[in-house]
Amino acid sequence: MRVTLKQLQAFETVVRNASFSLAAQEMHVSQPTVSKQIKALQDEIGLPLLEQVGKKIFLTEAGEKLHHTCHQWLKSWDAFEQAIANIKGMTSGRLRIATVTTTKYFMPKLIARFCQAYPGVDVHLEILNRERVMERLERNEDDIYIMGVPPENSAIQVVPFLANSLLMIAPLDHPLCQKKAIALSEIANEPFICREPGSGTRLQIEKLFATHQLKLNIRLAIGSNEAIKQAVAGGLGLSILSSSTLVHETKDNELAILDVQGFPVQGSWYWVQHKDKQLSIIAKAFYEFLLANIAPFQT
Repeated sequence: MRVTLKQLQAFETVVRNASFSLAAQEMHVSQPTVSKQIKALQDEIGLPLLEQVGKKIFLTEAGEKLHHTCHQWLKSWDAFEQAIANIKGMTSGRLRIATVTTTKYFMPKLIARFCQAYPGVDVHLEILNRERVMERLERNEDDIYIMGVPPENSAIQVVPFLANSLLMIAPLDHPLCQKKAIALSEIANEPFICREPGSGTRLQIEKLFATHQLKLNIRLAIGSNEAIKQAVAGGLGLSILSSSTLVHETKDNELAILDVQGFPVQGSWYWVQHKDKQLSIIAKAFYEFLLANIAPFQT
């Protein structure tokens, strides 16, 4: 069979995401390109691998057998690529990073600087919500994971590398803007705009309020920090966001930071990896580069 690695990657990504469109987003190609790869794979094997019923995708018997072995093939190829990259040193290779959405305010800039220093390295960056990053971590799909709320797992190694404080924000004309040392119990009565359930910021906020035996009054849940800031500025409620997201808004006087007891809540951004994972030369170089160049991004 003349099966290609790209066809197998497309097949595995479609099955994992249960979606052609999500697979295309992850692979950074068009949906017709993914469909073409799957069709070519099915033609080569001579049997249908996937069945689509409405919007749902199911594996055929042949698809199940291929999927059973496909993951091991791809892992073996990844190991080969890493071995070759190590032999070549830092002249070329690939680095895969999965990070949560809030890091988009500093990670792309940091990676751009890394690519300038190491032009032969191909960096593949996935910016996802925490649940998707956790899924990728569990499947060991990437070299590096960056998140603000790492998993509590003895098999996982976490290293803090950048402060990540949480701030409470309000529209500029909110009455609480004139108060000092506001009690969290007073804040709990206000309508809140939060990230979606499962996000790192949402988990931290819920834990904070639960510690004080308070309940969040959630008016709206939005999966975008930018949309949350616009909603707060428009007067829909208060919110709590990472200081990384608020550099421009506070400087431009678009939002107010409330003086609430216990705030800012101090946390960190973490480098996360499996303890038994052997980092490639490229991943080790990026780790050293990260520590040496992260200071300008401290808020």
